[in-house]
Amino acid sequence: MKVLRPKDRGYEKAIAAINRRSAPDPKVRSLVADILADVAKDGDAALLRYTKKFGGPSLASSQIPVAPAETARAIAELPAATRRAISAARANVRNFARRSLRKSWFMKNRQGAVVGERFDPFQRVGIYIPGGNAPLVSSAIMTCTLAAAAGVREIVAVTPADKDGRVHPALLAALAECGATEIYRVGGAQAVAALALGTKTIRPVQKIFGPGNAWVVEAKRQVFGRVAIDLLPGPSEVLVIADNAANPAWIAADLLAQSEHGHGSAAILLTDSGKLLGAVEKSLSKQIKLSKRPKELAAALKNASLVLVKDIEAAIRIANGYAAEHVSIATASPGEIALKLTTSGAIFLGGISPVVGGDFLAGPSHELPTGGAGKSFAGLTVDQFQRRTSVIMFDEPSLRASLPYLETFSEIEGLDAHGRSARIRLEK
Repeated sequence: MKVLRPKDRGYEKAIAAINRRSAPDPKVRSLVADILADVAKDGDAALLRYTKKFGGPSLASSQIPVAPAETARAIAELPAATRRAISAARANVRNFARRSLRKSWFMKNRQGAVVGERFDPFQRVGIYIPGGNAPLVSSAIMTCTLAAAAGVREIVAVTPADKDGRVHPALLAALAECGATEIYRVGGAQAVAALALGTKTIRPVQKIFGPGNAWVVEAKRQVFGRVAIDLLPGPSEVLVIADNAANPAWIAADLLAQSEHGHGSAAILLTDSGKLLGAVEKSLSKQIKLSKRPKELAAALKNASLVLVKDIEAAIRIANGYAAEHVSIATASPGEIALKLTTSGAIFLGGISPVVGGDFLAGPSHELPTGGAGKSFAGLTVDQFQRRTSVIMFDEPSLRASLPYLETFSEIEGLDAHGRSARIRLEK
């Protein structure tokens, strides 16, 4: 973990390094390209070969799908507290999604033609759920629920199994309860390849959703164009902007919560209070000892930075340059700062608002842009499960009113057949 103060030598260079984002690792890019090519060629055989090679179970093709009986058993045996938590989160996410759905609309343009937009759900989507370090039940809720709310008929979930070929029962139950219609026990870049390209067992989808590690993200990048993708969400990030009114223990807890995802996760504190920075540093040392995931924390905290800034305006500039997945504003006036943040994936207003509230329960999907992608991408929303179609309808009066403009554009662009295709409809 780095601690940076303005008086430190190389401070400005270190601040610049925080905002620097690297391109995809060439080795990752090359390996993923090989995996995609092999799955395209060998289908299930390549999918199973890579699953075993990367530490997964040794499976037969018939074992790739999770059987309905296995899912039903997981639902029946779900502990009551887990069932209530899944139900509460699903209700919040579904209700939020329903408010965000786009609706078809129509109007007449100035020449009298009917124009509009129609929004239909994708028919078949793929959803990737990470499962390496932990059974991310919340990711199932934050993706499948949106697909179901949008009316997607075929919701295809892929998630890694453990070495015994087992998918965590709570994750299975959440997937089924939130709308997954097919579940496959495979993960990694090879699972993304199967969703995009299709195999004998897994039919291809129209669009792929979900977070993942560097190989999963790169696979989504490389299949874009063959299928649609949502965004490129990688390892977790949190950035906290705090002043001397903040609670250091709360800040330390948020930094550690996102860091326990492990390697690649990033946690940053920006504060104008040297006293607070020191207190957060001490609280981190205390809370680290409470963790049940010390290995993951140690790997992630190598990327962590506690930064003393000249003032809060400097913190805002750094935050907008960094474009963090989660931004927590633990200041006396969080709303004023939030209005100046333009690249954040999600903003948590006030120190009392824990990032975990957005991760697990609040309502908006926790699938958010990382790696600086927030400068161009928003987080996952329900309308990304909808396909837009423009609709245009002329009648004779509206076409006649439009003809002079159509012929003018045809003449300017030298496309005479374009103009004739409209004029011929009005000739007697």
